[in-house]
Amino acid sequence: GRYLVLELARHSFDRPCASSRRIQFIVTKHKRARSFEPNADNTVTTETGHVAHRDLVDHSRRLVKNFYKVGQHIWCLVGNGLSNQTFIDAPDGVIAIDTGESNEEMRAAIAELRFHTKKPIVAVLYTHFHYVAGTKAVLDDSPETKVEIYGHSKIAYNRVRTATEIAPSYSRGLVEQFAITLPPDGPDGNVNVGLGRFYRNPEHKTQTNGFIKPAHTFDKPCTIKVAGLEVEVTPAPSDADDSVTYWFKSLGCAVNNLVWPVLFNVFAIRGEEYRDPQIMLEGIDHLLSLNPTHLVGAHGMPISGNAEIMRRVTRYRDSIQFLWDQTVRLTNRGYTSTELGHEIRLPDFFDEDNLTSEFYGVTEHHVRQIRAGLLGWFDGDPANLFPLPREEHSNRMIAGFGGREIVRQKTNHAINADDLRWACELSSWLVNSTEVEDLDKLLLAKTLRLIAQRTTAANIRNWCLARARDLDGTFDLSRFKQHRLSRKQILASTNETAVSILRVLLAPDLAKIN
Repeated sequence: GRYLVLELARHSFDRPCASSRRIQFIVTKHKRARSFEPNADNTVTTETGHVAHRDLVDHSRRLVKNFYKVGQHIWCLVGNGLSNQTFIDAPDGVIAIDTGESNEEMRAAIAELRFHTKKPIVAVLYTHFHYVAGTKAVLDDSPETKVEIYGHSKIAYNRVRTATEIAPSYSRGLVEQFAITLPPDGPDGNVNVGLGRFYRNPEHKTQTNGFIKPAHTFDKPCTIKVAGLEVEVTPAPSDADDSVTYWFKSLGCAVNNLVWPVLFNVFAIRGEEYRDPQIMLEGIDHLLSLNPTHLVGAHGMPISGNAEIMRRVTRYRDSIQFLWDQTVRLTNRGYTSTELGHEIRLPDFFDEDNLTSEFYGVTEHHVRQIRAGLLGWFDGDPANLFPLPREEHSNRMIAGFGGREIVRQKTNHAINADDLRWACELSSWLVNSTEVEDLDKLLLAKTLRLIAQRTTAANIRNWCLARARDLDGTFDLSRFKQHRLSRKQILASTNETAVSILRVLLAPDLAKIN
């Protein structure tokens, strides 16, 4: 029979596995390092001068621009931007699903569509709030047609939320994670952003916002009739709480924001609300229960063939379940956040499929996020209960090691020995200390660049390079650390929103009481 091996409290028990989904844990020799490589053996330089992990470079081939024909009635454009644009040829016209980051991006997608059909676009469906900024381009393409717009009831709210109180930190996170300040080529050039080739397509010289909020909204499972097709809608939170799955039963096609072309990003280095794997797993189980023939995502290449979908999506599901289960197992045994990151390793067989590979984020960070999402920031380490201010801690560590020169020497030694974790910590003390010098910033920048060149994860590479370039003066990020509030924004906001923005600008130590 088939057996599922469970480790509970350091003991192993074998029992028959009655589930239709079978998890096989295979212990193999490590093939690909987690987080980043211990040396430069897998670092390559491309023809365009990019210096990066060979597997991250190879991942770019999955993200190239292509207008896929999926079955007889579906097209999906990959590689036009960070997200896909999908079109359904319905009896009463074309249904567009997601409209990208700008009107320009969506116009390019519609131009591709027009090589295949001249039918008007009569409806727009949003999978979630991230890729909805090109909808005006749809209306411009079909000016004589009434275009119906559908989406989750929280989409409009989420669009406002990220552009008001938390706008500086949110936009700074986007800049760092998505290579927005990186050059196109050269050692620091953008290779890809994991889910797509780039955040915004450089072929589109301008990027105008054409978001139109949905007129037809939902927040629970329902069935709608769109352009003559019956569509089953199921809320399916993933990286956004307004994500939904659209099931076109007559076409055997599910359009979703659950299955990505990379290991799912439980933790986003740019900063996001907690993405609960337990909730997301329910969405994936529902997706599998549909038994689809075609699977089209907000990102990545479509997948066709029921057996292929079931095999790959089940393994994708198992990777997320593994992260949650192992985090809980070791947290229950008292592991701290840092210990979880070092102890939990995604089994090597997950590297066989890009859907479960660390091409976006890394397991080390995901498990720490799960712990924090379940139990909060304090991980039980006494040193984290009442830590010293960062500058004072750095000053004391430098003094304890014998002074700045000794710490610099140890940093250089760690870099030369490929001990980049230690080099990063040492050079961070120097940079965060009272007497920081440019030499110290260059040491940390060098360390971050080496990590960037050795990781398979696009988010980590891009973040490290953005910070390194800020440290060495190549690109100053300071403007992203302030609220660039404008009169125009205040006038365009409701009174409630305007007051909320102004409230978080209040510096209490400068306030005067009359």
